[in-house]
Amino acid sequence: MPATHGPARLREQETKLPTPGGGLSELDDFLATTLARQVEAEEALHNGDPEPRLAMWSTQDPVTVLGAVRSARGWDEVSRLFRWVGSGFSDCTSYRFELVAAGVSGDLAYTVGYEHTSVSWDGTPLDPYTLRVTHAYRREDGEWKIVHRHADAPPDQPDFSR
Repeated sequence: MPATHGPARLREQETKLPTPGGGLSELDDFLATTLARQVEAEEALHNGDPEPRLAMWSTQDPVTVLGAVRSARGWDEVSRLFRWVGSGFSDCTSYRFELVAAGVSGDLAYTVGYEHTSVSWDGTPLDPYTLRVTHAYRREDGEWKIVHRHADAPPDQPDFSR
């Protein structure tokens, strides 16, 4: 079996934490339940449906987005931003989330990674692109909700904010 390097190795190290009784660690549980739903929500958004992404987010302020194109603060602005983004995206042919790091501490969690996407905007296919993304999560009534997203283009990618 080949040696594991880079993000895959980091994920393996972070998610294989010893737990009392040998069960899933809190991080393992978070990644298995929340990250899978989030990837499905992102695929839906990139096909024009913002509802699954909206459902992943807390409606309780503070919530913030420092986006690759636009930013927002507070649930009203954030939900309007996601509906606008969903109205422009269509025909997603590929979406992949590459996890770099993740952590859980009490009722807070985070993920850091890359989103690799091939999609159309207003019906016109875009060149495939990658965004660096960080998400912060808060546990509310036993469910993980996103409360912050930061996304930007890596140095070798186009800057979408211009």
